Amino acid sequence: MKLPPLKIGELIASVPIIQGGMGVGVSLSGLASAVANEGGIGIISTAQIGYNEKDFANNAKQANKRALRSEIRRARELSPKGIIGINIMVAMNNYEELVVTALEEGIDLIISGAGLPLNLPKIVKGFKTKLAPIVSSAKAATVISKMWDRKENCAADLIVVEGPEAGGHLGFSMESLIENKTQDLKDIIKEVIEAIKPFEEKYNKKIPVIAAGGIYTGADIAEFIKLGVAGVQMATRFVATEECDASLAFKMAYVNSKQEDIKIVKSPVGMPGRAINNEFMKSVLEKGCKVDKCYLCIKDCDPRQTPYCITEALIQAVKGNLDKGLIFVGSNACKVDKIISVKELMSELVTGAELAL
Repeated sequence: MKLPPLKIGELIASVPIIQGGMGVGVSLSGLASAVANEGGIGIISTAQIGYNEKDFANNAKQANKRALRSEIRRARELSPKGIIGINIMVAMNNYEELVVTALEEGIDLIISGAGLPLNLPKIVKGFKTKLAPIVSSAKAATVISKMWDRKENCAADLIVVEGPEAGGHLGFSMESLIENKTQDLKDIIKEVIEAIKPFEEKYNKKIPVIAAGGIYTGADIAEFIKLGVAGVQMATRFVATEECDASLAFKMAYVNSKQEDIKIVKSPVGMPGRAINNEFMKSVLEKGCKVDKCYLCIKDCDPRQTPYCITEALIQAVKGNLDKGLIFVGSNACKVDKIISVKELMSELVTGAELAL
């Protein structure tokens, strides 16, 4: 059986795979456009996207807006017919400004998590851009849906359900992750599909549900398609590709990682995250890391109390200075054993999924 296309209103991706947004600088125009050219949906991470701009240290807000415009335009040049989206964290200080910047550049899709994107429809009013909140429970999906319905008379165009095996920031408590007491992604998916039915009926539209977190093979994709999802979001597998925008050293950290290296860590964002327990993280756990410069990236971050600067840690990692950086990974990063092209990876995933279906 062939993999069904992913339909988000009039947007149609021939391959139902969304490449997850990874920041800082891991998924930019290079990776996003390569995925879009293979029929998937390519996602640019907005997190401190201007880190390579000359004025970033002193003018991060403007540097981020300028870089976002540049990356979206470059992705469009490299993939003129592909579907390009952004991933943006609700927790970011300049959330609204970056959303507006992406809208002005004609972005196709906005995926938003690390908080509840309750005001997103209001910002996007008048644009055709599709909206996709990230949730980790049926409760969160219901809260967002009710708020969007009541305040803006609309429903989500897509819902990404991120489970406990994902990389980066996670929508679960630290304790539940460490003690392995989180709800299984498959069960969350079933509950979310049921929770959004009233909103599908009210607005007479299909709201595709996307499974994310720990999905590694084509057979995994097929398993979730059989559960009723419209597609999957994958991030970890796309790091070890030639087109990924991170340094070779960052990619090799995935290739060389072992299962025992992957830990749940505390992030200054106020959420737990999954990362490689490298020398940087060990040092932070032992003695913390003094914050000399605050980039004002996260709303609730207090540089006087935070264990380390997440902006600095993620920038160091993506540049390849691994002993000074935070390396976010999904739970299956230890399975990655080589770097291949996006074309090869997408072909492998599609073939594996269709065989399993």
